[in-house]
Amino acid sequence: MKKSKHFEDLDLKCVNTIRTLCADVVQKANSGHPGAPMGCAPMAHVLFTRSMKYAPSHPDWMDRDRFVLSNGHGCALLYALLHLTGYERPTMDDLKKFRQLDSVTPGHPERAHGLAGIEVTTGPLGQGISNAVGLAIAEKHLAAEFNEPDCEPVVDHFTFVITGDGCLQEGVSSEACSLAGHLKLSKLIVLYDDNNITIDGETSLSFTEDVAKRYEAYGWRVVSVADGNHDLQGIYEAVEAAKEQASRADGKPTMIKIKTTIGFGAAKAGTDGVHGAPLGAKDVESVKSKFGFNPQESFAVPEDAGKFFLEQKKKGEQLIEAWTRKFAAYQAKHPEKAAEFVRRQKGLLPDKLSTIEKAAELVPKYPFGSPAIASRNSSEKVLNAIAAALPELIGGSADLTGSNKTELKGNKDFQADTPEGRYMRYGVREHGMAAVCNGLAAHGMYIPFGATFLNFIGYALGAMRLSAISKLRVLYIMTHDSIGLGEDGPTHQPIEALISLRAIPNMYVFRPADGTEVGGCYIKALHLEHSPSTLCFSRQDLPCLAGTSVEGVQHGGYVIIQSGAAKDDVVLVSSGSEVYLAVNAAEMLKKDGLNVRVVSMPCCDLFDEQTPEYKKSVFPQGVPVISIEASGVHGWERYSHYQIGMRSFGASAPFKQLYTRFGFDPDQIAAKAKAVVEFYKNKPVTWLVDRLD
Repeated sequence: MKKSKHFEDLDLKCVNTIRTLCADVVQKANSGHPGAPMGCAPMAHVLFTRSMKYAPSHPDWMDRDRFVLSNGHGCALLYALLHLTGYERPTMDDLKKFRQLDSVTPGHPERAHGLAGIEVTTGPLGQGISNAVGLAIAEKHLAAEFNEPDCEPVVDHFTFVITGDGCLQEGVSSEACSLAGHLKLSKLIVLYDDNNITIDGETSLSFTEDVAKRYEAYGWRVVSVADGNHDLQGIYEAVEAAKEQASRADGKPTMIKIKTTIGFGAAKAGTDGVHGAPLGAKDVESVKSKFGFNPQESFAVPEDAGKFFLEQKKKGEQLIEAWTRKFAAYQAKHPEKAAEFVRRQKGLLPDKLSTIEKAAELVPKYPFGSPAIASRNSSEKVLNAIAAALPELIGGSADLTGSNKTELKGNKDFQADTPEGRYMRYGVREHGMAAVCNGLAAHGMYIPFGATFLNFIGYALGAMRLSAISKLRVLYIMTHDSIGLGEDGPTHQPIEALISLRAIPNMYVFRPADGTEVGGCYIKALHLEHSPSTLCFSRQDLPCLAGTSVEGVQHGGYVIIQSGAAKDDVVLVSSGSEVYLAVNAAEMLKKDGLNVRVVSMPCCDLFDEQTPEYKKSVFPQGVPVISIEASGVHGWERYSHYQIGMRSFGASAPFKQLYTRFGFDPDQIAAKAKAVVEFYKNKPVTWLVDRLD
């Protein structure tokens, strides 16, 4: 180790404590990745003991620096540091339960798993560094919104990332980091663990590009540390220089390219042999002997090293005291802004949106008989009404603003020179957009949204799945939601997208039938504090229906047309742009003497959460049900005995011709309904509601 006024022999012992502790953690589990933690220990030690501000006793302090371990397979490193620096958990027993059932130390860091200090869920490579872009955007916007020139800044923190080659190979990181360079997110500092190893072997097998030049081309500042195994001083100076330049007008995000040896100290150091498997008991003992530790002791923390790490907890308490005084002075001079800061910090919605009933008064009204309007257009009106009352709403579109109808009227774009703006120009970067939204939501004090065509959700699903796992309130606004988009043809017409989204646990998928339901869907999505939502809107105009309501949407599915008879002959259930077709078909069937009930199902996920009694009130016993949706039919068998939907890709034509071609005309629906009623005339009708109990 290179000594200086900053680093002494005790620092080397601390670094090796991290290495041996991580080796023990993985060995005890007989599963995991010891190599990255052992190689990254020096840079992590510098961050957690010299460069980052955080408070283990107050882990949710809003102005803490954010740390993201993007190469999440190396999570033993993060768990060890959280333990050593005085977080309440993980305890040493938690470290010993690494990767075990119900432990707080799972195989990759999970934000929603109950462990403070985990800012975002990482593991799927590229997601963490991309989330970090969202964290950095949040800090920059929050500072522009709340800091005042007559007070010390109440928002002033950095986002630090440790990442590896795998994350930099994944395309999502390229999307997000390109955006970060454009936005000049100078408080984003990435430490690149340049160890030349991935699971398959040396990176030369598939990755020979000049990463530094690529990031410079993105608009990043790139510096290097040649000896990341020993040169703590070099790492420290590189980090501090990155922090110093962040205040400059021409500041850029910084990548510090640090040359390390994966599994430093192990017999197979520098090879893929230490990437994804325990070292083995003999090699763990050898590593400990090499670093001056007792090879027979496991999970050992030398007393002096332990005391040094725990000093970070005291430093954190001092930081909290200083910031509390700073905020009190700010509060005295700017009481209204301070109150707004506190509200958002607590995650409370503004009073106008605090209840479903109040929010229903805020959104535009679309009574029966109003002019037909595409749900993407009513979405635009509802979104802007909500944005005016919800300053924490921030977001944008993947280069489809005019088509998605997501522009926030009267708001600036969020750009390098206008960080107070609330509208994001994500460019053609669907996956990066979703990952950045996760970072914004994870930061706190923001409700982000991202928009594109529903068919392009496939580009973003990796990050959207993590929204759901992480319990992040992100709004995904998806327009052109069926074959009804028309002439763009099957490459743009989503067939399987709704099925994919509805299969994700904790992802609420909304498809409203008219403007009234659009308002109800947005309102419910805002009140799902621990869940993401996907709101799917039509390109084509939809009539404003009788019977739809904001309140009905809250149940996921509800009756909009009652037959009035003692017993219905058939139930038509539909979502979105096909509900009015079901209504029209019901009118035809009524003229033929059939008793028809129509159910609107804007959100299957919500309906499935209702009581058995409510479900039975919507789908009566012994009555055949037909579902109608201009998308794939899978999933509707839970509710319906016959499904009218897409069993192939679409075609390129005006949407009315497509609806005729694929069986969605009211007369075709009515004909199918008659056939189903006839089929069940002398047969028992399975009561499908039982499946939903």
